[in-house]
Amino acid sequence: MKRVLITGGAGFIGANLARRLLADGHAVTVLDDFYTGQRANLEGLGVTLLERDVREPIPGEYDWIFNLACPASPPHYQLDPLFTLTTSIDGIRRVLELAGRCGARVLHASTSEVYGDPLVHPQPETYWGHVNTLGIRSCYDEGKRAAEAFALEYRRACGVDVRLVRIFNTYGPFMDPQDGRVVSNFILQALRGEPITLYGDGAQTRSFQFVDDLVAGFLAYIQADPARLEAFFAPKGCAIPVLNMGNPGEFTVRQLAEEVLRQIPESRSALAARPLPGDDPKRRKPDVSWAKACLGWEPRIPLRDGLAKTIAYFRGLA
Repeated sequence: MKRVLITGGAGFIGANLARRLLADGHAVTVLDDFYTGQRANLEGLGVTLLERDVREPIPGEYDWIFNLACPASPPHYQLDPLFTLTTSIDGIRRVLELAGRCGARVLHASTSEVYGDPLVHPQPETYWGHVNTLGIRSCYDEGKRAAEAFALEYRRACGVDVRLVRIFNTYGPFMDPQDGRVVSNFILQALRGEPITLYGDGAQTRSFQFVDDLVAGFLAYIQADPARLEAFFAPKGCAIPVLNMGNPGEFTVRQLAEEVLRQIPESRSALAARPLPGDDPKRRKPDVSWAKACLGWEPRIPLRDGLAKTIAYFRGLA
């Protein structure tokens, strides 16, 4: 049994991760200030709750720390850009200080947004990205890039075992209905019979990963032997282990909308075009060959099956 801390654990990914860790027999503590996390996601779980800001010193003794604390959808992270930036940067600092004190292993949730609107497709971990540092999304994109740099330098200076995972679009049960993500938006609009909003012409692509695949990747990564990771990453010139986790199946946003409507046949929703937001990536697809080679991990749940489970979850909220 491991003593596990999940920062941001009341969010959608954290709630799914907590359930898996508890099922595996671990003792789970969730740190969350409920800025975007939902108390309902933790009801009846039996986790220990630390209701506090990740930017403050964190008490406790842990074996594993999953750092998920940061607003992650555009409506949330653009609401208070300074909060988003400081949560990314001060949050990873506090997590690493804690890990250095108690000897914990850290998995830090970075994001595919560090690649920006990519000029390389699909995106490998070696790609440096194409990010507008002064754009409407920069508080999130640059906050996450700075957090990666902080993790790297802290690992070099203090020897903390920290691993980075760049998460691509992920969906599934416990998503916040109000978070503005494309999968939850489309499902709720279809269930309500409202117009399904396509930004631009809907030709921009995304790679949609079901949350159970991501959680499986997290657990494989956190349990990987440090010597094994060193042997894998050192020849690649990586001073810190970093892996993409996403589903390389590439779909246009229009195809996603059409599949949602296919699975909700009673819906009377029609597609409605809206202007494309600023700095919205045109294509997004992970190269997960490193995760497959290093961990034996690859996503297994196709979009149609994951959507069916997610739609069932949202139907249950009605």
